[in-house]
Amino acid sequence: MGETSGSNEAAPGLALLPRQGTPRLLGPLLLDYLGLEALPPMPGATGIDGLMAAAGFLRREGARNLWEREDRTLLVGEEPLEDGGRLVWALPVPWSASQAASPVSQASPTGERVADRVRYLSLASHDLRGSLANIRSYAALLLNGRIPLEPKAQRGLETILRNADRALSFAQDFFDSSRADLGALACERERQQLLPILDAAVERTRAAASAANVALALDDLPELPNVEVDAGRIQHAVESFVHHLLGRAQPGESLHVRAARVGHEVRVEVRRDGAAVPEEDISAVFQCEERAFRERKLEDPLRVFLARQEVEAHGGQVGAQADAGGTTLFLTLPVSLAASETGELGHPAGWQA
Repeated sequence: MGETSGSNEAAPGLALLPRQGTPRLLGPLLLDYLGLEALPPMPGATGIDGLMAAAGFLRREGARNLWEREDRTLLVGEEPLEDGGRLVWALPVPWSASQAASPVSQASPTGERVADRVRYLSLASHDLRGSLANIRSYAALLLNGRIPLEPKAQRGLETILRNADRALSFAQDFFDSSRADLGALACERERQQLLPILDAAVERTRAAASAANVALALDDLPELPNVEVDAGRIQHAVESFVHHLLGRAQPGESLHVRAARVGHEVRVEVRRDGAAVPEEDISAVFQCEERAFRERKLEDPLRVFLARQEVEAHGGQVGAQADAGGTTLFLTLPVSLAASETGELGHPAGWQA
């Protein structure tokens, strides 16, 4: 989103500069405009000044928004986000004094379009999820036992309730992923212990594992440092890994959730012990559109893709591995200096309660 244009106007190249962690591209256009194959490392540098300087650009004298390098001139701006990060955008500018004379006036519409898109998604989310929530509430009201129901009506209302819960979850994932594409994913970090987050994820997926006749266990964890995360986001990511592997597990197989510190990171794994999966499935786990078209359904591809967006918003990474004994999905989270300090801990996994 934001990387294509329906007119002859150039689309902006976008990147997310999180409050902590490494910059994250939101599509390929920014690298094209910068003339780079990858974003440069930015140790100790923040914001547009750090990004553009690391990419070899100099600000044009007297022009706050114009940056130059050899034969390239870019119009660059940024928009602050609710979580303290920034959405950086860049547009190519021709070598023309008339085009470069008013950089501020050209910068405003791009930021306004992104902000308008975020507001539009919020309205759509409110309307759609409000209607689904009403359906769910009335079904739950009729199922509370106060009204006698025939068995057929009981089963019908239980189906409505399950489908409403599933639709609400899918809608939440869809709008969260769309906001993440715009660099506007809400992410409220607090210093957390990791064990309660993983325990909550396992408990919320235990019923699904039982229904699939698959054993699900949280392995004993070594001593881990506290992490500065949005507990609900990380819990959702772990649950997404569990659901993905459950969809491919055979009755009698087992899933294990575990974690360990690896250098300056904490690595969380969801391991399925069972038959190996094809290599093409492993390489495409986090490719939402490719999987959706191939599998002809969107729910699981979107859920796992959002997990990737949530982890990357924390400066972490995701991955998948397969071997003869099974399949592993994993995520990594950086261990910041602040996470090792003493102090009050946040409430674990409250977003998914």
